[in-house]
Amino acid sequence: MSVKAKYQPVLDLGEKLQVQNGNVEEVDGILKIKGTTKTQYEKNILWDKIKEIGGNQPTDIKADIRVEDTSVYHRHVVQKGETLGKIAKQYYGDASKYNTIFQANTDKLKNPDLIHPDQELVIPKLS
Repeated sequence: MSVKAKYQPVLDLGEKLQVQNGNVEEVDGILKIKGTTKTQYEKNILWDKIKEIGGNQPTDIKADIRVEDTSVYHRHVVQKGETLGKIAKQYYGDASKYNTIFQANTDKLKNPDLIHPDQELVIPKLS
């Protein structure tokens, strides 16, 4: 199996995330990938996929992944049935951090219990 085939799920994820300025080449058994994600969150999930396939210190892939918008952790479009707690759990692993998201979006939200589908919320970086 070629290294590119091994890491195809990473390349597929990059396509799904619409990574910009992407470049992929295999040289001497090492896959070199390069591109720019919209946010740090997207960069993190790409790295998680790389580690899932190649382990914590993969030696057969080199990735240069940059982030376009470093002012936020991510921008999330609310889906039907979501709550700030569910969103906080998704991005921070802790539903109780919902207030962090609420505080970052007080220009759009007046009540942390009232969010609507299709609203775009800023997911701030945790300090």
